Amino acid sequence: MLTLFRWTLRLTIGLIVGLCLAAVLVWYFAVRSLPDYNASHVVSGIAEELEIVRSTENVPHIFAGNDRDAFFALGLAHAQDRLFQMTVLRRAAQGRLAEIYGLRAFPADDLARRLGLARAARQALAAQDAQTRAALQAYADGVNQWVAIVNRDALGRGAPEFFLLPDEIAFWQPADSLAILKLYAAASSRQLRSEVLRAQLSLAAPERGQDLMAGLGEPALPDYASLFPGARISGAAPESGEGWPLDLAGYLTPFSGLSATAFAADAGRTTAGQPLLANDPQSALTMPSLWYLARLALQSGDVIGATIPGIPAIFSGRSDDLAWGIVPAQIDDADLYMEEVQPGDKDRYRGVQGWRDFAIRREIIRIRDIPDRAIILRETANGPLLSAASFGLGSVTPEGFAAALRWTGATAEDATLSALIGVMTAPDRDGAMAAARQWVAPAVTLTLADRDGVEERLVGALPQRSPEHATLGRMPTPGWIAANRWQDVLPAERSDATENGVNFAAGVLPPLQGEMPLGFDSDSALREARLRRLLDGREVHSRDSFIETQLDIVSPAARALLPLIGADLWFTGEPAAPGTPERQRQDALRLLAEWDGAMSEHLPEPLIYAAWLSALQDRLIRDDLGPLADRITALQPGFIERVYRNRNGAAAWCDIRQSAAVETCSTLSRQALDAAIVNLTERFGPDVTSWRWGDSHEAIQIHPALGPIPRLGWIANLRQSLSGGDSTLARAPLLGSGAQPFRPVSGPGYRGVYDLADPDSSVFIIASGQSGHPFSRHYDDLAVRWRRGEYVTMSLDPELARAAATGITRLLPAGQPRAGGDEPAAR
Repeated sequence: MLTLFRWTLRLTIGLIVGLCLAAVLVWYFAVRSLPDYNASHVVSGIAEELEIVRSTENVPHIFAGNDRDAFFALGLAHAQDRLFQMTVLRRAAQGRLAEIYGLRAFPADDLARRLGLARAARQALAAQDAQTRAALQAYADGVNQWVAIVNRDALGRGAPEFFLLPDEIAFWQPADSLAILKLYAAASSRQLRSEVLRAQLSLAAPERGQDLMAGLGEPALPDYASLFPGARISGAAPESGEGWPLDLAGYLTPFSGLSATAFAADAGRTTAGQPLLANDPQSALTMPSLWYLARLALQSGDVIGATIPGIPAIFSGRSDDLAWGIVPAQIDDADLYMEEVQPGDKDRYRGVQGWRDFAIRREIIRIRDIPDRAIILRETANGPLLSAASFGLGSVTPEGFAAALRWTGATAEDATLSALIGVMTAPDRDGAMAAARQWVAPAVTLTLADRDGVEERLVGALPQRSPEHATLGRMPTPGWIAANRWQDVLPAERSDATENGVNFAAGVLPPLQGEMPLGFDSDSALREARLRRLLDGREVHSRDSFIETQLDIVSPAARALLPLIGADLWFTGEPAAPGTPERQRQDALRLLAEWDGAMSEHLPEPLIYAAWLSALQDRLIRDDLGPLADRITALQPGFIERVYRNRNGAAAWCDIRQSAAVETCSTLSRQALDAAIVNLTERFGPDVTSWRWGDSHEAIQIHPALGPIPRLGWIANLRQSLSGGDSTLARAPLLGSGAQPFRPVSGPGYRGVYDLADPDSSVFIIASGQSGHPFSRHYDDLAVRWRRGEYVTMSLDPELARAAATGITRLLPAGQPRAGGDEPAAR
């Protein structure tokens, strides 16, 4: 027995020691991949010595003697901090995620291959101007130089993720940056998903389905079954928001829809007598954030702001004399076509002039740990065929048909990056607007400010549809009918006038008199109304008032809907006994009656409101739509407003078809509130006043690779409660389904406010730290400030940048000795 005890003790001690040694070894190799920001490197590809000065927040300030060297240094800085993210974004655009993630990423790869993002990017390289091609090549050289340094000096493979996921880091090519920009353009659009959902609603509820998505003044849609007789909901199950972390394996999800706000005030409406501009492009809440702060010293002038790692451009930022911001315009930039496949020959389809051949190519998708898979890609005159498994397409595709996609971003004649670089190097608004005429996809509202004023313009490619188009692009249509096809694709020629010294953008623009509609899927009407009210509510604005507006958490949807749904419920009688369900309802209604609509994480009212509206919307649509109701994950304020005002008979949604009684909307409101209170009581206890929005509205900023791995997720992911909601200006859209329906899944991944009266007082913030390395102190240091609504200042003054430097990386051209005759050893 004693011998057994001794051996057990020895084995236990040995196991503990082995685990400790393994942990130390993992730590050592992981820390080896942390870059030394005070190193000097001799590199090939630059003409002169340059410096990358790192601020306290790890923002690189790049000082170079020429533009090529500056873009080289940006590529190297991006690779130092975000190498894994860059390679994953590239893989997502190329359709090569399954090589590292395995079979679960196959659908994303299949979609990227069908969209042809990488192929179109390679073709688009020729469409860029000489300045942009030079920037792309210099940037690629900088990325590759850092990878070479990592390999030469054994710096932990450049990122700890590469120890866990099989990957060979291929040389960065100029077309890779364009492919990531194509991926961003695809993620900015939500049209494909909207078309599928409209078709599903038309099939499930042909009489009233349009109520759910119809915009103000939107013309009626034809029944989908009238376009394709015999069509019915079948095939692929409706999508659910529960799988969003998997969707974000590549950081950007095609056709998920990105939003933003931008607003500006000219000199006459500001306290300092110079324009102000604010911008907050949205992104998924990942670790690290999609955005990365950087400053470039260029020949045209210094620029500073938000970049996307992998792309050599500042999307939103400022120079000394110009500020700019972008808002994805949510125009209808994509159409689905149902192509009839020739019976007996799957390689032919019906065209305008009769049967014709698909353009066919075959590609191989490599998958980790299992054999490769071949896919056959077919393309029509309208665009590539998509898989029936994507976006629930199989549920609305009639038998004998296949779905093809026409999208503005698929073109090879895409000089969007040239436009973006032209904007950031322009001396003023006129120069920026001239450069922006090259913009293709995504179409954006470009907001500009210089010392002479502010301006807003829609830029990008606009599909031209015939007035005879069967659905005006809102649902899939027969692809062989000429009137349904795009008549042309033209650049936007639209500039909205500044009203009373301010302008703003939060989504799709309404059509001008006599124009065809630009789109029908804007979710921004309530936010735009709130933004207009805040901007018009002050005679003059300051940087602080712009920050206050950008961080506004008042829900205009709550203010609009609560008086409607609670009209017959507000408590007026004697208080019920404490602890009873009736008393809980009275307490909840009392709180909501006194609430100003602020979606503060510290208050119970936002949680009661969100749970009530969620339960109410589900009750309104569940009996009519059945399982399809699971796909309506976001609150539809316009739909609920139509129902409770009984617009065009929409109150019919309140009657439950399966019951004998005729329910009223007031009855459904009370039932939904009671159900919400029961659910919240089970989770948070019976005291209504102790509930907190932040307990449910907790963001999980997930690392797409390490986050889902047990235990590693505790290191790589970040959890923090947030204020705001679906319709607030500080937007935090909800997951809307599953066990955590109120979890925010996206937000303003970058915020910037630019003050041209005192440019160095302009402020910036991103939703994570600058580094993508989980062991770096800069991995999440900005995230807490972002959550609290704080910002950092970033100066273009070289002396201030150097005075606050926490590290200076020096790059020296190979073959050119330093003063004194010695070259530093490479680190």
